[in-house]
Amino acid sequence: MARKLEKPQWQAFLNRVSKALTGKRAEIEIGSLAIGEQIQAEWLPLIGLAYDPKSDQIEVALENLDHLISRPRELYFEEDLGQLSSLAIIDSEGAKQIVRFKDALLLPVA
Repeated sequence: MARKLEKPQWQAFLNRVSKALTGKRAEIEIGSLAIGEQIQAEWLPLIGLAYDPKSDQIEVALENLDHLISRPRELYFEEDLGQLSSLAIIDSEGAKQIVRFKDALLLPVA
């Protein structure tokens, strides 16, 4: 079940979970009435998450992609077995941006 975070908590929360998500991969899905549902990024290595209250912007930094969400209104998070599994961010236009996280696939050494 998703839990909502209030805006004053966003910066500290994203800084904290960004460190905990080191080595994870992320997928970004954007959905709105205007565009339907689209995958923006598909399981790229996660660099970090941040919220800048001055510019009122959430950043999802992935390898080769810097996804910015301007003027976010709401932030929800879900955990699975005590670990962050996804974020849902509603932007100023009402679009829902879902960021899912998973462990990187570990391949055996040849």
